[in-house]
Amino acid sequence: MTSRTANASIFITGVGGGIGTATARLFASKGWHVGGCDLSTAAVESLSAAIGRERFTPYVTDVRDRSAVARAIDDFAALCGGKLDAVFANAGVLFMAPDDQVTPAQKDLQVDVNVKGVMYTFDAALPHLRRAAPGTHMVAMASTSAEYGSPHHAVYSATKFFVRGYTEALNIEYRPQGINVCGIYVAYVDTGMVRNAEWKAASLETMGVKAKPEDVAAMVWKAVHGRRAHWRVGFDAWMSHCAVRLLGSWVAPIYAKLMRI
Repeated sequence: MTSRTANASIFITGVGGGIGTATARLFASKGWHVGGCDLSTAAVESLSAAIGRERFTPYVTDVRDRSAVARAIDDFAALCGGKLDAVFANAGVLFMAPDDQVTPAQKDLQVDVNVKGVMYTFDAALPHLRRAAPGTHMVAMASTSAEYGSPHHAVYSATKFFVRGYTEALNIEYRPQGINVCGIYVAYVDTGMVRNAEWKAASLETMGVKAKPEDVAAMVWKAVHGRRAHWRVGFDAWMSHCAVRLLGSWVAPIYAKLMRI
């Protein structure tokens, strides 16, 4: 990937704020052509004005709509000669609360965005990544909630387990074709989705919010130049991983303590 950085392209979902915005800015600053989608017209237009149309192409797209995602990615790839070097399925939704306090609509939204949105994004990007392979990348936003089921994040955690299994499996399937597939694992990130949550899990206070969107963006940059299936951001992400691998289900009391259950 390094040899073609000057003309490389990446499509990012959920680009209207937080991690998506930080990642778009970073890649554009490195000379990449960035395509990005979000539900907010104002957000993508503002980002486009900040980065410049020569480096950023905005799309107003709902990742829950398979056809809309395909149209956006196909259009962006056409602008890039019919090829893509990377895609970052970043769009995600989180509702923190005890499971019986999360509404059915909120549960459905998390599944639709965090699961279907990733599938739709990867499916749409795959033909264009194949044309640019070898050395292309599919990256998805996972979470430390994919290490062990997280109370007060039950459905969210389950969606991130999907992302983990999906990226691990596809990394095996597509590596012979020159496409690397991976997930980004991080604990709480200082984004509006976390700061403005109506109900905040106790672990926000016990663990704190240490990661910034720029930290995650930097890891995405490393991921599209590497070959690992898992990329972990910060000490908390590594500690979660090591604790679960070492203790297995015996880690449950630690999770309960973090959540003050």
